[in-house]
Amino acid sequence: MILKKLKNMDWYFVIIILISAILYGWGIWDAGSANSYYTAAIRSMLESWHNFWYGAFDSAGFITVDKPPVALWLMAISAKIFGLHGWSVVLPSVLAGIGSVYLMYQMLTPKFGVWAGRLGALVLTFTPTVVANSRTNNMDAILVFFLLLAVYVLQKAVEKKNIWLVMMSFALVGIGFNVKMLQAFMILPAMLVYYWIAIKVPWKKKILWLGAGLLSLTVFTLAYPVAVDSVDQSNRPYIGSSQHNSLLELAFGYNGTERLLGQSTGTGGAFPGIGTTNNKKSNKVGQQPTGQKNGQPTQQVPTNQKSVTKGTAPSGQAPSQGKAPQNMPTGQAPKDLKKTIGQQPTQEKPSGMRNGKGQKQGGSVGMNNAFAIGTAGPFRLFQSDLGSQIGWFLPLAILGIIAGWFGYRKRNSKWYTISEEQRHVILWSAWLVPVYGFFSIAGFFHPYYTIMLAPAIAALTAIGAAATHKMYQNSSAKTRIFAKSLISFGIVSTLALQAYYVWSYYPMISIALIIVAIILAIWWWLGERLFAKMRLVISIIAICVMAAWWSFTPTLSHNSAAIPFASPTLLTQGGSDSMGSQVDAQLLSYTQQRQGQAKYLFATTDSNSASGYIIKSGEAVMALGGYNGTDPTMTLSEFKQLVKSGQVKYFVMGNKGTSSSGQIGKILSWVQKNGVKVNYSKNKQTNNQNTMGQGQNSQLYDLSTIYQ
Repeated sequence: MILKKLKNMDWYFVIIILISAILYGWGIWDAGSANSYYTAAIRSMLESWHNFWYGAFDSAGFITVDKPPVALWLMAISAKIFGLHGWSVVLPSVLAGIGSVYLMYQMLTPKFGVWAGRLGALVLTFTPTVVANSRTNNMDAILVFFLLLAVYVLQKAVEKKNIWLVMMSFALVGIGFNVKMLQAFMILPAMLVYYWIAIKVPWKKKILWLGAGLLSLTVFTLAYPVAVDSVDQSNRPYIGSSQHNSLLELAFGYNGTERLLGQSTGTGGAFPGIGTTNNKKSNKVGQQPTGQKNGQPTQQVPTNQKSVTKGTAPSGQAPSQGKAPQNMPTGQAPKDLKKTIGQQPTQEKPSGMRNGKGQKQGGSVGMNNAFAIGTAGPFRLFQSDLGSQIGWFLPLAILGIIAGWFGYRKRNSKWYTISEEQRHVILWSAWLVPVYGFFSIAGFFHPYYTIMLAPAIAALTAIGAAATHKMYQNSSAKTRIFAKSLISFGIVSTLALQAYYVWSYYPMISIALIIVAIILAIWWWLGERLFAKMRLVISIIAICVMAAWWSFTPTLSHNSAAIPFASPTLLTQGGSDSMGSQVDAQLLSYTQQRQGQAKYLFATTDSNSASGYIIKSGEAVMALGGYNGTDPTMTLSEFKQLVKSGQVKYFVMGNKGTSSSGQIGKILSWVQKNGVKVNYSKNKQTNNQNTMGQGQNSQLYDLSTIYQ
């Protein structure tokens, strides 16, 4: 029995799964703190069920992170089982990435053949942003897995004509909402269209089942947010990044409309520079101008971040990939985590890597590319900012829509008759087109969000290849010419686009790609059956080789970044984590020794200024203004009462100390006016150097004497 199963096993697919496991999992033992914002929350969630349920950022349960906690629950469970390490909090994303590859194969193989399933799985595996996302503790890889699972279950529901499977599929989207909110709803048009055209039941039953599915979606979407918002605000944490302490507001505001229109909540205006880079006048990515907007100070990006203009490779330091502490008991603070953050062996730069001007190029990662999203418009996803992460196979996916539609049409049928294969083309097209449209015009997102396009691109590429092969084998001369035209244009357009992405780093390889594209196009047109198998193998290798190399860069560099992306810049030298995992040992020691009965080790301006201290010490650190440093978590009078009662003795003016207004700004002004500056450092010259997060000056204030 076992030998028979082994014999029938698809070993090509097994190899693809192994490749995905290596790409996503190799080197995660050097994950350090990964995204320290979420790692700090996981550390705090291990302290109590209360913190676990709400996804509290700090162990005192003062404030939550800016997302629902479903993905964090999985990460916290992993940390509970294996201990709190960088690799243990990243592990759920690794498994989700591998699971997505498996689901892609399972969805394509039954309708389009085993080679389509293999190709779809391979394309998904070699999509750079999929690799980068699957190696960090951000939520996107887990979200994509839930959404693919929802579509897989819907396909089974259509096949089996089962109402319970219909309800389950929409329920999974609701769970996805509680992973990353409205981002999960991006696939609803695809699911609704596919359900309506694919399921073969009487129309009354079809409507009834759809209503049941939407009811299931509503229940699983709103159950958690409504439950949280219904709790008295004094008995739960403040909802991070919301303006009115509401999870529903967070979903439809900060994580909803502001992603499309541009972020403005709590910042005094949208982030400048987002979506406005162009060839004529490039705004510096990741850097914001100082000054006023709408009468309020604009939020400033830390001064040590280097600018990156469109069309050039980023420069600076790579994010930290220090080793996670080993054998750390669950529930205890990792004593040696500080030593493991910001340490990564310096690696040699790949030979021949150059910038767009032909000069040798260094590497910088971390926050530098956080807002490098190109110029809004229909071709934004082809531009180097986003395309280098998601666009490697995009021309093939677009052509796949055409090939799939015409290649699988029913012969001698009426024009409106849709074949079963065409329904799947519509499914993946309805996933691709709305998501493509969103990223083409959206005002605020990070490049790694484009992982939402990866499943549709992989599926349509595979379907297009299968359909083109079907047409190429056709005896009709016109059909064969059409197929050869699609193949030739697909190879040339795809390799030309990849050459554009590669040029800034490897100009000679870029030229080679163009030459290979021309040769292959001619070969497909004139070669007919001359070395047909060799031609096919060379074409697949040519299309995949540089995308595979780009995808391997996070793996080779053991990168698990807060802002995940793939690029040869990761293969340069190591650097510090730009997302707040650094810890000032002297400040930590000083406050720990003098904390006494205070509830909080200290209060600070924002989450990134607090995360490293929470991870290392396990103590409660109050992130007064949440992630942006501007959440209206309390009034000045409420903060004074905390100080007066002895719950807060110290305040650290962290990363966002100069950009807050409103109630938080009043608190910061009061602290600066009434607090006593503390020289906690033995080295007076470095007393005010902030190693908490981004390199700005910081100051420790003693508030305990104000009411004495």
